[in-house]
Amino acid sequence: MYTPKEPELRQATKRPETAARARPRPGSLLDLVSDDEDDFRPAHHPSQTAETSRTPFSPNQQQAAISEQINTPPTPVKGQIMGYVAALRAIGPDDVFQWLKDGLLWIIGATVLCMAAALIYAMAAQPRYTVYTDLVIDPANLQVVNDDVFGNSPLRDSQLLEVESKLRVLTSRNVLTRVIASMNLTQDEEFVKPGLFDGIKQLFSSASKNETEQAKMLSAIRALAERVEARREERSFVVSLGVYTDSPEKSVAVSDAMVDAFEKEIFESAAQSAGRVATTLNDRLEELRRNVTSAEAKVEEFKRRNGLQSANGELVSTQLVAELNTQVLTAQQRFIELETRYKQMQDAISTGRTSTASVFASPAMTALRQDYDQALLQLNSLKLTYGTRHPRITAANSDLSTLKASIDNEARRIADTAFGDMNQAKSALAALQGKASEQQTTVYMDNDSQVELRDLERDARAKAALYETHLTRAQQITEQQQINTSNIRVISRAMPPQSRSWPPRTLLLLAAGAFAGIAIGIGLALLFGILRAFRQHQPRTG
Repeated sequence: MYTPKEPELRQATKRPETAARARPRPGSLLDLVSDDEDDFRPAHHPSQTAETSRTPFSPNQQQAAISEQINTPPTPVKGQIMGYVAALRAIGPDDVFQWLKDGLLWIIGATVLCMAAALIYAMAAQPRYTVYTDLVIDPANLQVVNDDVFGNSPLRDSQLLEVESKLRVLTSRNVLTRVIASMNLTQDEEFVKPGLFDGIKQLFSSASKNETEQAKMLSAIRALAERVEARREERSFVVSLGVYTDSPEKSVAVSDAMVDAFEKEIFESAAQSAGRVATTLNDRLEELRRNVTSAEAKVEEFKRRNGLQSANGELVSTQLVAELNTQVLTAQQRFIELETRYKQMQDAISTGRTSTASVFASPAMTALRQDYDQALLQLNSLKLTYGTRHPRITAANSDLSTLKASIDNEARRIADTAFGDMNQAKSALAALQGKASEQQTTVYMDNDSQVELRDLERDARAKAALYETHLTRAQQITEQQQINTSNIRVISRAMPPQSRSWPPRTLLLLAAGAFAGIAIGIGLALLFGILRAFRQHQPRTG
């Protein structure tokens, strides 16, 4: 049976205000522990609890209740807890200092062991050398041609998504595979570590050489993926590529190979996309070419069936009608001119103005008129000299009359010729008008057919234009496959590091080991001290 210690018994029998003054000394670890003794009071009957809660206790009743609680034996578990609580109450700064003093060997031993472990790790750990390469991945590709295959979005969110996608490509398996193949990392023990029993496994394994190479490739990819890290700087298109290996030179070589493989991967990816577009266009071009050939064949077949001949893009019948209309206009104008001239001649003959009318123009008429004028001058001269009955005047009048008759005859001959020309022009005009009317009927028929012909020609032109557009675009895209338009620039090449990135320096490891050893030693000393305090305050039974 557990018996409370004498100090505790006296403290329990004191009045409440006295017990409140008799708390543990300042600085105890149990200052934060609740002093409420209701947690250790034995349970009372409900009616009694209710009654006591309603009726205040007198001083005698309180003293009796405290004596009853002291004399009531606690349960074993509760007694053990009370012992632990009492032990914690009794702990003070002096006890803690004493525990640390007693555990000085633990502290020194833990410190020495941790420092030794840190020194061994610093000497045995495989060093890592990390290099960094900075790249600018501009989402706006180089504008080599105006109508590029890939469009550029001006939205910043879309640009950041494109940069993030290319950042993922930088550490993708395709890029890693290119680096491994270019540097032959499957034969590097850092990336493909040989197992202890690989030689024995090869003797009894039935795996082929290809399977073995694939296993090495997978192992190298995993190892390289662990040694590569890429991140984008905030609010920029700058990407930082970090690579670490066991040697500085190898780290630089792997970083440069990563950048080269990344640029090749981006270029080949764009070339493959352009190649797929070009292949699709070429497949479509054959169908478009057949459509153009069929449409043009329909146009020519329709022309042959309807007798529609064309020259320089215009129907022959239309050209012929135009020429006939021109000839009709010319013939009509000539007929009008000849008719007017003939009428003027008839008017001059009827009025006796044949010798002076200008409409009669011919070499004979000109000579007759000259002779007539000379004869008239001679007659007028003779009249001044001789009388009207003089024989010479009579002869001059006779000559003048003869010339006048000759002029009239010549005028009638010219008029008859003009009349013939007029009739000939009239006949030619009538013939041309008839032919033009006949050809016009043909043109009307051809125009009705030409409506359908123009529809067929429009369809042929549209298909030909579509075919030429696709053909030009396919040729452009085929040429663009050979042009690298990716805008990726290296702004900071990897440089060999001066010191390793892991493990830290030996002094730092020793300092960390010393700090950890001191903390572990102090923890062990305090733990053992608390355990001893608990054993000293364990409840006794019996």
